Amino acid sequence: MSRVLNVLIACEESGTVRREFRALGHSAWSCDLVPCSDGAKLFHIQGDAVEAIRKGRPTDGAKWDLIIAHPPCTRITNTGVQWLKRRNLWSDLEEACRLFKAMLDVGAASATENPIPHKYALALIGRKYDQLIQPWMFGHMETKATCLWLNGLPKLVPTSNLKKETMALPEKVRGRLHHLPPSADRAKLRSITYPGIAKAMASQWSAHILNQS
Repeated sequence: MSRVLNVLIACEESGTVRREFRALGHSAWSCDLVPCSDGAKLFHIQGDAVEAIRKGRPTDGAKWDLIIAHPPCTRITNTGVQWLKRRNLWSDLEEACRLFKAMLDVGAASATENPIPHKYALALIGRKYDQLIQPWMFGHMETKATCLWLNGLPKLVPTSNLKKETMALPEKVRGRLHHLPPSADRAKLRSITYPGIAKAMASQWSAHILNQS
């Protein structure tokens, strides 16, 4: 490896993506409003993600080479569009899209991740996603459509295509996360990046940036 990259994983409390970058020797940090759940306090910034982006690496203020963001999707995702009119949540949507756009406009190589958005969110964000991925593309026999908005990064290349095997499973099995029962941890469990996807992000995107140096 020619140099160490400074990487921020914004809106991540699990540390899943951060750990994959650190395993490759990079200076990777996660950031969230809540403490990290993997106990790696030294490499987790508890606070506002936009501030963390602006301030740079906590140790010395160095600029981020790569930012991967997972902004809250509750008001943006297509599955929740029905509640916008029913509960008059338009102002919540506007605030969610402002944060989303702040993640997009970071001035560094970046990827912003979210489920499939509804048309109102896309209009406010002003840009369609660049890639749609599924866990079965990266070795997990499950379905969970995930969109990626990319700046200065290539699309992820699938590492282990298990579509045939996955689609042979009952819908409730392959769509496990969608069918989780209501609980205090449901949203957190659904937000954790699949390890196969995290590994692909770390290996492919860090290699791309280093090759551009």
